[in-house]
Amino acid sequence: MTRHPPMTRKIDPITFEVVRNALSSIADEMALVVLRSAYSPVVRDAMDYSTAVCDRHGQVVAQGLTLAVQLGSFPDVMEVLRREFRDDMAPGDVFICNDPYGSGGQHLPDLYVIKPLFVDGAVRGYAATMAHHSDVGGIAPGSVAIHATEIYQEGLRLPLLKLYEAGEPDRKLFRVIEKNTRSPVQVLGDLRAQLAACRIAERGFGQLVDRYGVTELEAYLEELHDFAETRMRAEIARIPDGTYRFVDWIDGVGDDPEPLPIAVTVAVEGDEIALDFGGSAGQVLAAINCPMAMVRSAAYCAIRCLATDDIPNCEGYMRPIRMSAPAGTIVNPVEPAACAARGVIGYRVFDAIMGAIAEAVPELVIAGCEGGPTLFSVGGHHEGKPFVLTEVLVSTWGARAARDGVEGISNPAANLSNQPVELIEAELPLEVTRYGLVPDSGGAGKHRGGLASVREFRFLAERSEFTIRTDRRDHPPYGIAGGGPGAASANTLIDCDGEHEVATMPMKSFIARRGDVFRMVSAGGGGYGDPRERDPAAVLEDVREEKLTREAARDLYGVVIAGGPAPEASD
Repeated sequence: MTRHPPMTRKIDPITFEVVRNALSSIADEMALVVLRSAYSPVVRDAMDYSTAVCDRHGQVVAQGLTLAVQLGSFPDVMEVLRREFRDDMAPGDVFICNDPYGSGGQHLPDLYVIKPLFVDGAVRGYAATMAHHSDVGGIAPGSVAIHATEIYQEGLRLPLLKLYEAGEPDRKLFRVIEKNTRSPVQVLGDLRAQLAACRIAERGFGQLVDRYGVTELEAYLEELHDFAETRMRAEIARIPDGTYRFVDWIDGVGDDPEPLPIAVTVAVEGDEIALDFGGSAGQVLAAINCPMAMVRSAAYCAIRCLATDDIPNCEGYMRPIRMSAPAGTIVNPVEPAACAARGVIGYRVFDAIMGAIAEAVPELVIAGCEGGPTLFSVGGHHEGKPFVLTEVLVSTWGARAARDGVEGISNPAANLSNQPVELIEAELPLEVTRYGLVPDSGGAGKHRGGLASVREFRFLAERSEFTIRTDRRDHPPYGIAGGGPGAASANTLIDCDGEHEVATMPMKSFIARRGDVFRMVSAGGGGYGDPRERDPAAVLEDVREEKLTREAARDLYGVVIAGGPAPEASD
């Protein structure tokens, strides 16, 4: 890479947009490289991963179009990396970690792979990736067992380490990783995908340096942060000053769950906003505790979703947002709290913030969503080979002031995808026997909540072990401005003895035999506004599309549809 003379002109708006979009393109290209080269279904098909480009200070300057609830967590791990290795980086180094206690991680399946980007012997940026790996050991296949009570039960724990040093791989570390997973081919393949993405970022970042020079490029990176901060402050200033509070609830864990509050106080003052999670439940002896890295990420995502302007995906937009959470709570656990299934808390943080802000600007928020994707992990041996599936069943949104909730889509705080039925059945001893939407499950309102999803698996291996993480059964998604709640979730195991209800977050794994069936139904989205104000034509269309039965149209919306018998609902 060549040096350029110091910049002598002011920021040019056209060049600014070119640089901004070039950085976004690099982050998106990283994401495409992971997508096309990953081995595991959870990364390749569900797209449970994230990519980012950081400046020389470790601040995010661009994020790939991937998982929103992960993106705001990069600052945590970058802060630790720069503090611990500031004077111990060389060209060709690559770092890896997953530990939530001391390294900025979220949970053990999420492996960060980060490559410093050197120019003339100095670090001028970083390529950062994170991917949810199919299995990193622990007490259950998929490494997301609710019934883990401390992190030591959850799998391989990696502090920040050098995976590569000066371009040479640490083969001992690779072997340790390989021996601590039930799916070594997939894990090592996904790691290679992350490494390839980092190399792509290195090439793209180098091309920007070659074109603009280090000094000029860094001036534009600083301007990018300032630009994002200015726009975010303008969006926050549109919210009336005040203090707004809301409490949402996690159903709890086990067969006799105790509700767990997620409390948030949102204080808006001018162009700044402060979030305080005091009053949330204490950490629990189960794997749903959520490290602050994800809580911050979910909170940034919620505030960003209120914006109507185009704000760059860089760290500058985070500057006007402050947050705090008491240590030792489910939103800021301390070691050795288990946290493998922490996502349910992160998604609920998003919903709680929306509930609080609804008091001030109901026209900008979204009603309660499905509570995060259903997390189903299953594994075992079939025909002499191990298998593992981590399935994230995405479902539905709550309604908004001007439109119905969207169904068959990832939570607003995520960007996941349901895994294709054909690939699951082709690669794993599982049969998907049912997959569709659930009629009458969206919360009633002037704008209806999105419908719940149902997915049903038949086990084909002689013995399979599975775990499940769901929620929103006892505390279904809330409605806004008079809208009704969405329908509750449900889990059912069907075996030779009949149907058995399964808790939302059971403190155990389950053994399924060949021919057994497991059905999971998500919650429906909350409604918005008075159901009696819904356009009768929209009610009729819902009935025609079998999203609503005629009985529900009459009872919830006061719309009587004359004619023949009501159509039978089907998936």
